[in-house]
Amino acid sequence: MLLRFTGQSAPSLRLSALRPVLIAVPSLTRPRGTPRCSRPVHQPRRPALVASASGFLLILAAALAVSAYYHLRPVSRSSTKVLSDLAEDEMTAEIAPGRPGNLTPEQEEKLKQLWKYIFQVCAVGQEQQNNAAAAADSAPEANDKAQDEDAKKSKKSRMSLFSRSKDKAKKDSPSESESTAPANAQTIVLNLKDGDADKYGQTKHFYDTLASQSPESIRDTIWSMVKHDHPDALVLRFLRARKWDVERALIMLVSTMNWRAREMKVDEDIMRNGEEAALAAEKSTDGNATAQKLGHDFMAQIRKGISYVHGHDKQGRPLCFVNVRLHKQGEQAEEALERYTVYLIETCRMLLQPPVDTATIVFDMTNFSMANMDYTPVKFMIKCFEANYPECLGTVLVHKAPWIFQGKSTSPPHPSPIPFILLTHPVTGIWKVIRGWLDPVVANKVHFTNSAKEMEAFIPLKHIPKDLDGEEDWTYSYVEPVENENACMRDTETRDRLLAARAELYKEYEEATLEWIRSAEGSEEAKKAKARRNEIADKLRVGYWEVDPYVRARSYYDRIGVLQPGGKLNWYPGEEKEKKVGEGEDEKKPVVEAVAATPAVAVATSADDVD
Repeated sequence: MLLRFTGQSAPSLRLSALRPVLIAVPSLTRPRGTPRCSRPVHQPRRPALVASASGFLLILAAALAVSAYYHLRPVSRSSTKVLSDLAEDEMTAEIAPGRPGNLTPEQEEKLKQLWKYIFQVCAVGQEQQNNAAAAADSAPEANDKAQDEDAKKSKKSRMSLFSRSKDKAKKDSPSESESTAPANAQTIVLNLKDGDADKYGQTKHFYDTLASQSPESIRDTIWSMVKHDHPDALVLRFLRARKWDVERALIMLVSTMNWRAREMKVDEDIMRNGEEAALAAEKSTDGNATAQKLGHDFMAQIRKGISYVHGHDKQGRPLCFVNVRLHKQGEQAEEALERYTVYLIETCRMLLQPPVDTATIVFDMTNFSMANMDYTPVKFMIKCFEANYPECLGTVLVHKAPWIFQGKSTSPPHPSPIPFILLTHPVTGIWKVIRGWLDPVVANKVHFTNSAKEMEAFIPLKHIPKDLDGEEDWTYSYVEPVENENACMRDTETRDRLLAARAELYKEYEEATLEWIRSAEGSEEAKKAKARRNEIADKLRVGYWEVDPYVRARSYYDRIGVLQPGGKLNWYPGEEKEKKVGEGEDEKKPVVEAVAATPAVAVATSADDVD
């Protein structure tokens, strides 16, 4: 067909309609490869060319007629609104590369390898392997020695997926003076040296975790982090963050689990106690000044609205707003700042719905001064995203940053497709210091904006709050915890029953994954195992929201109705009401027809979404 409706505006539609015709002009007017002036002036025109030119004019006339029809025909406001909403909603309908359901064969093989290593660390499947090895060792002595040697080799390969020959291990591994791994952790040997591209010392943390934690505790921490995610989605975050290097991804994952369980106590303390416990500590009169201070500082941040999550951008990513001017250096204890940072990131994870798996942060720098600059929490936030929450950051917008923050800026070497946004970053000032701490991939996700119009490149104007010169009439106002909002958490019997059922699903997923790893790629067994894994993952997602009220304290977002039972989200209640009210049956009919005729909106995936 010459024309295809794409949901574009009328002017864009006319240009797109003519583009195929204009491209076809050279082929209609001269043979391919023939110079424009190859025909002498006195040479008569050939009939074929005349016919081609006539055909071109007819096609051009038809194109103009169709374009005029789309341009001049009346379109109801409801039709335009629904089509606009449809295009916006479908921006996130496509699965980005490197995610479950969109993996290359090479990426899928890397995923298998990482699961295999995770199972070794967590001793998953070891019982069956030990039984098989014991059976081989108890064989009659009359068996041939060669068979006995084969059984021992088989046992060794099953028991240690990381192990290599001693000579190779000594050759490739760091020397005793270089290595920081404990002696009892050396059963797992990696091809990495301590400090090699290891910004946060995670290789040491990896070995320390293996030495200090049992396989069962590491396994429990991994599954507790999964929550409503697809297990593969969580594991793939670490693979993408480490450029599909399986060993580095394993180190990062295990180090993160140690950080969650031992250092921050994310699930056992921060998320389980939440805002209600902070409020109780703040009001406590038991004489524990430290706990009271931490509770007060935690609640001060959330009451002031220094940072909060509200709405989503054009890609469907939750928006985290940080009002920098409200933070004063030294007002809150460092531990309280870190606890609230982790609490907000974890809460934001609850607000992610597949295929959306990242968030956008908006730093509002309006009225920023040096009194607001505090490098310590900035460093902690950077470490969180780079070391412990990989691939969770979609875009960072630094809005209305003053010269003291930006420093001297440089002009882009080439014209920018978005000329009103500063895509090249300042070379001096505070930003230069912060940029030096960032991984280049993260730094490239930072954009500077100075107006709502510039911000509109990332966020619909109707979803930009009015205090940022947008159109949304919404202001953050904290709602305090209410009595008995966490009553479910005292029902330990129901909690334990739900967790036991969930633990069985964990085992089923592990068994299906082992079957998937063992099966030949493309075989019926592999297809069945993959289907089984996805089926169990869906049960885990649905089941999480059943257990959620028993393991996570209610948050501000639960109280105001943004996060609803079953994990449903309602960012903009006003828009939902408008859709339900409608604009009459007469106007609804053409809207439905228009929507049905509209093809799916294609989504372009940037490098930032992959790295």
